[in-house]
Amino acid sequence: MRTPTRPRQAPARQAPARPAQPGLSARLLAADALDRVLRAGTPLEDALQDMPGLEPRDRALAFHILAVSLRRLGSLRAVLAGLMEKGMPRSAPKVEAVLLTGAAQILFMDVPDHAAVGLSVEIARGDNSTAGFSGLINAVLRRLTREGPGLLARIDPLDADTPEWLRKRWAATYGADRARDIAAAHAHEPALDLTVKSDPEGWAEKLSGKVLPTGSVRILEAGPVRALPGYEEGEWWVQDAAAALPARLLGDVRGLKVVDLCAAPGGKTAQLVAAGAQVTAVDRSAERLRRLSENLTRLKLEAEVVQADAGAFKGGLFDAVLLDAPCTATGTLRRHPDIAWSKRPDDVAALAMLQSRLLNHALDLVRPGGLLVYSTCSLEPEEGEIQVEALLAARPDVAREAISGKDGAAVAAFTTPQGDLRTLPCDWVRGEPERSGLDGFFAARMRKRG
Repeated sequence: MRTPTRPRQAPARQAPARPAQPGLSARLLAADALDRVLRAGTPLEDALQDMPGLEPRDRALAFHILAVSLRRLGSLRAVLAGLMEKGMPRSAPKVEAVLLTGAAQILFMDVPDHAAVGLSVEIARGDNSTAGFSGLINAVLRRLTREGPGLLARIDPLDADTPEWLRKRWAATYGADRARDIAAAHAHEPALDLTVKSDPEGWAEKLSGKVLPTGSVRILEAGPVRALPGYEEGEWWVQDAAAALPARLLGDVRGLKVVDLCAAPGGKTAQLVAAGAQVTAVDRSAERLRRLSENLTRLKLEAEVVQADAGAFKGGLFDAVLLDAPCTATGTLRRHPDIAWSKRPDDVAALAMLQSRLLNHALDLVRPGGLLVYSTCSLEPEEGEIQVEALLAARPDVAREAISGKDGAAVAAFTTPQGDLRTLPCDWVRGEPERSGLDGFFAARMRKRG
């Protein structure tokens, strides 16, 4: 489970008049959102939420520009630095966001150069904080159309687009070659994965997708999610293929009393309910629980929804507990590239302390003989393997129940030597990069002694 970024002071924003030029609204929103992500630490999925009224096409373009700008942020900054002798103007920090989004369109998107340059200049002119730098923006982006590809060729994107502290961590944990594979996977926009209630083959055909070995349906040409067949009818929900694995480690849950801790936005809750469990979904955020309840209503599924701190929840004993704990979410950079630039090394230690507290409490909610599945969408061992080893060493009332071929060949393929589950973004190479990969996840299954 992704944890919110630390709060920062949001930059002052100016409500612009409705742009008249085609494509300007999307680019204005992208530049504004990028400025908020970089300077205020706003999560990517929240940065585009407060400008209603845009057409779905414009919102999709804005998201694409924003995501590309963040995925290739290091490379874009390096190329722009090569064109600006004096660097970015300190008196107008939003200039960087305008330049970055313009450069992303020129270097990495199928956008006419003149549109990327001209509309970036218009964005600058329309904001009092950047209007005085519109000439600079025009000159830099015009040079970029000529010199950018050559400058880009001198940059190693696998180094530039991953913060150094993460590169070092992944190389130490997975080896240098594997670390480069992980970074390479982050450069590509991922496909859309769905968990379906039933008939994955049928839904894959209807949605022009493919059924993955684990049963998820992967589609490439999605368009607006709400417009896809089966959405309004509640036949499926969006869930990365890796995120769908932890709930499956509980096995046959029909009729069992299960608690899903840190449950929002509800993908794992939906899996458990659809599989026949009696589910209590717990989360501390009222807003996130509202979204969970809305998702369950659309899916025509029912669960008991409880707003509470997962580390203090008292609901009796359960047959099974699923704890998808708050974490740095470094396994989800394909979908959330902002995380690479919003997290810091000390976040790992702080979240590991929280995870330890939640794990110990979660175990206390398991009846003797029951199961506990612990998972995080993090690539950091302190939030996964090390966390579980510490629990097993400290609590004699629990034992690891190793994942095996009985859990299915597709799941067993991701088993560690210790018997836990570990997926990496560079796993599942299936031809083109856009068809490959899945989120980085860790999960361990443990049984409480009777």
